[in-house]
Amino acid sequence: MFRKLYEWVMGLARSRHAPASLAAVSFAESSFFPIPPDVMLAPMVLANRDKAFFYAGICTAASVLGGLLGYAIGIFLEPVGQFILNVFGHPEGKAEFQRWFDQWGGWVILIKGATPIPYKLVTITAGFAHFNLALFVVLSVITRGIRFFAVAAILKYFGPAMLHEFEKRLNLYSVLLLALIVGGILAIKVFL
Repeated sequence: MFRKLYEWVMGLARSRHAPASLAAVSFAESSFFPIPPDVMLAPMVLANRDKAFFYAGICTAASVLGGLLGYAIGIFLEPVGQFILNVFGHPEGKAEFQRWFDQWGGWVILIKGATPIPYKLVTITAGFAHFNLALFVVLSVITRGIRFFAVAAILKYFGPAMLHEFEKRLNLYSVLLLALIVGGILAIKVFL
């Protein structure tokens, strides 16, 4: 199953529609879509390493714009925002994230925006908390930029060797990634 999905994404990464698809996924992931843009960014960089930073820029810009939609959902469509938080396993999300914003402010955006934790949780709850919009945008550009440009740089400079290794052990890495994401979410729930 992972092999077919991987081959499909690699094919899309080489298509002429890849940049627009990457922007759409990056935008949607910041507010409601469950799949992170890294799933497209990585194969696109591996398919065309000369455009690595261009693709990272697309990811960053679209993610920040999508984050504004998530922020608006938190402010203007609270029931929709609460539903999205419920779907992602945070039924107490509004109160929990409000405490985080009250205690740590912008650090919530900086830390969570660079991790595998779904960014939509940050954007929607920043809206719930009525976090300063200008600061939200600046911190989003920083954290999402760091994340996507780091991925692009690693793949640009070390990509071919990594690609060969990744393709050889695709199923193992898929299981490890899933375990890492679940473990991270559980750790955050336990420690915060």
